[in-house]
Amino acid sequence: MPKYVYDFTEGNKDLKDLLGGKGANLAEMTNLGLPVPPGFTITTEACRHFLTEGRLPEGLEEETSRHLSALEAKMGRRLGQADDPLLVSVRSGAKFSMPGMMETVLNIGLNDESVHGLAKQSSGNERFAWDSYRRLIQMFGKTVQGIDGELFDDALEELKAGRDDLDLEAADFQRLVETYKGIVRDQTGEDFPADPHRQMHMAVEAVFRSWNAPRAILYRRQERIPADLGTAVNVCSMVFGNCGMDSGTGVAFTRDPGTGHQGVYGDYLQNAQGEDVVAGIRNTLSLQELERIDKPVYDELMQIMATLENHYRDLCDIEFTVERGKLWMLQTRVGKRTAGAAFRIAVQLAEQGLISMDEAVTRVTGDQLAQLMFPRFAGDADAKKIAKGMNASPGAAVGKAVFSSERAVELADRGENVILVRRETNPDDLAGMIAAQGVLTSRGGKTSHAAVVARGMGKTCVCGAEELEVSTQDRSFTVPGGVVVNEGDVISIDGSTGAVYLGEVPVVDSQVVEYFEGSGDHEDELVRAVDRVMRHADGMRRLEVRANADNAEDAARARRFGAQGIGLCRTEHMFLGDRRQLVEELILAETDAERARALEALRPLQQGDFVELFREMKGLPVTIRLLDPPLHEFLPDCTDLSVKVALAGDRADEKDLKLLAAVKRLHEQNPMLGLRGVRLGLVIPGLFAMQVRAIAEAARAVEGTRAEIMIPLVAAVQELENVRDEARAILAETGVEALVGTMIEVPRAALTAGQIAEAAEFFSFGTNDLTQMTWGFSRDDVEAAFFSRYLELGVFGVSPFESLDRDGVGRLVRLAAEEGRRTRPDIKLGICGEHGGDPDSIHFCHETGLDYVSCSPFRIPVARLEAGRAALVCADSDTR
Repeated sequence: MPKYVYDFTEGNKDLKDLLGGKGANLAEMTNLGLPVPPGFTITTEACRHFLTEGRLPEGLEEETSRHLSALEAKMGRRLGQADDPLLVSVRSGAKFSMPGMMETVLNIGLNDESVHGLAKQSSGNERFAWDSYRRLIQMFGKTVQGIDGELFDDALEELKAGRDDLDLEAADFQRLVETYKGIVRDQTGEDFPADPHRQMHMAVEAVFRSWNAPRAILYRRQERIPADLGTAVNVCSMVFGNCGMDSGTGVAFTRDPGTGHQGVYGDYLQNAQGEDVVAGIRNTLSLQELERIDKPVYDELMQIMATLENHYRDLCDIEFTVERGKLWMLQTRVGKRTAGAAFRIAVQLAEQGLISMDEAVTRVTGDQLAQLMFPRFAGDADAKKIAKGMNASPGAAVGKAVFSSERAVELADRGENVILVRRETNPDDLAGMIAAQGVLTSRGGKTSHAAVVARGMGKTCVCGAEELEVSTQDRSFTVPGGVVVNEGDVISIDGSTGAVYLGEVPVVDSQVVEYFEGSGDHEDELVRAVDRVMRHADGMRRLEVRANADNAEDAARARRFGAQGIGLCRTEHMFLGDRRQLVEELILAETDAERARALEALRPLQQGDFVELFREMKGLPVTIRLLDPPLHEFLPDCTDLSVKVALAGDRADEKDLKLLAAVKRLHEQNPMLGLRGVRLGLVIPGLFAMQVRAIAEAARAVEGTRAEIMIPLVAAVQELENVRDEARAILAETGVEALVGTMIEVPRAALTAGQIAEAAEFFSFGTNDLTQMTWGFSRDDVEAAFFSRYLELGVFGVSPFESLDRDGVGRLVRLAAEEGRRTRPDIKLGICGEHGGDPDSIHFCHETGLDYVSCSPFRIPVARLEAGRAALVCADSDTR
């Protein structure tokens, strides 16, 4: 029989797969001798069984009961004991932190009898006991019984009638308990369950079910957390922060998760329990205030924070409760942080000797670096500052104010930028937070739900802007001075300072982009951290990083950003604008002489473009793809041209008539699978020869040029051999050396790569087309049509056009790489699809043994960092 339940004394921090992050870390703190309330963890294996089979695994209830009995013996009280009750919390805890996405139920064990025992246990504190009881019914009703939480919230607000929570007395909470029980009865047709053991078992099942709650699914998709991990359940003896003003609850970080700066950081709320801090029901006190309120507790907390940071060698996020002057640790985990904080903290820890620079590089990500490259506000001199809150998650966000998650999603789907404005957010707001450019709340602190989730997603967030009077019903907020902001009005929020502005504030490049451009302030702490990480990553990576660039301007930026060459120059982009006329003449040519004249007119223009490109790259490799798209893309639209000719009648221009005939002749039902790529070079004599000659002449003009000629859409080695022979003849005639290779973008090419390598000196995987052809998707059509549904159903974890499909497309890439090297051991292998800038895809390219990745200029720093991380991760796994 598998073991499904572990006491906190039995686990450790390395058992996150089995015990979840929360359970593993509670066990680790217990092992360190820190003050953790006793309890036990039900494993993720039990959850997976429950989700798969629809029932708890055999033997789990008996095993849970045995551990509960052991806990009761240790505490000297029984669960729900009438005169002296043991109460427990039931909390979720997946391997990866999912703040607020799954369920928690506190105070399990209370009923109409044990509430009096709890009051007696707390020296007659009736207010505390009845407050705890109403919290249980409220959380249990919403979480376990599926009752609309607003019914409980509305009842509480009606009872308060403008009073603060702390103004409510025992009699108020006693009346609220009866109101809440009535809500449960009305909504479920049953009384609130009084049996403590039934409460606990129902709560455990509810936590398991919450793994597949819509918000949890959405969060996992956003954070790319596997859907099959499941969650553990932690059953912990209750400690109470709502016993009076000598009690409280708090959240602390060992460093500032917003900036990475060292120092005391966190929120504390007196006479409060559990979720009150992160829920933002009252604005919190700073952690420094705890020193004034209860210095012995504060000093102990500081000592524990130092112990945990040194033990985990990282920023730690801590939840704690103070019960009548006694400190209890309820949770710790490696804390979420902003992108800037991630870089600063990684370098700080390396400089302190807690970690190596190798580990520092693996602790930051390309996605975080990309966030740091987003624009920032140019300044606020001309903007109207209307409020100031807490700088919870940095960045500059501009958009229309919206007051509901649904509205945020609706407008974002239309392509509009929005700022989600709420009194406080809750897990149900996740979709709106994802859709919004930034989040603004009038309540809550830097450890509120809005702040924690926004930081994890890299979203700009300002919290606790108390001047804001937010009315979700009226879809507006007001600030002192009579300013009213209605839904649709543009506002700007600065997550670095907490400032809120009316209207649009101009933005400028980030200091990190300026650093990559060579003009940044190297004394800036963030820039220094990024520079230290990037230099180390560059020293460790095996993969080269090239750029997809079609003109000299993009090539110059790419080189400043650290590109080691051009992996894809798309020559079709050189035939646009005024040059389309020349392409039309080529297509309309009826004789060899006319075709030769059209090609000769195009050649010097191509040659000039290549000269500029070669000069910018100054001796670095430049891979030029010969013409790839269907010819119809260079011609007028068939419908527009038909209408023009029809309206002209007998007076129709002869050229228009010839164009219309050519358009109809070249029309294809599926042009992306028609006359394009290498097929053009074989069907239109002289086309590829003109391009190759332009490349060769440009290479002769620029000393040190390393040209690589890429033949697109090859599916058979015979296609490549024909074009290669023609290209080789021209190169020999001009005395230019250049590699000739092909783009692997057709599944047949991948499957016959061994043959193709006989004629190709390099492969460049065009994963955009390879993905389309392997899946049978037309990217232009399907992403908007049904990809969102596929993501909802779990067919994709992420779009295969965003991150390489390792099982399908990736298998073709691996096969082609292996067969290509078997035929030609020195063959160069690269990737030039958009996946070349995707972090996970870059790791795949390293593992597969490719030589380089190529991506857009702006993504080059991301690719450099991820290539270094891939080398370090692989080396670490090899040593293990």
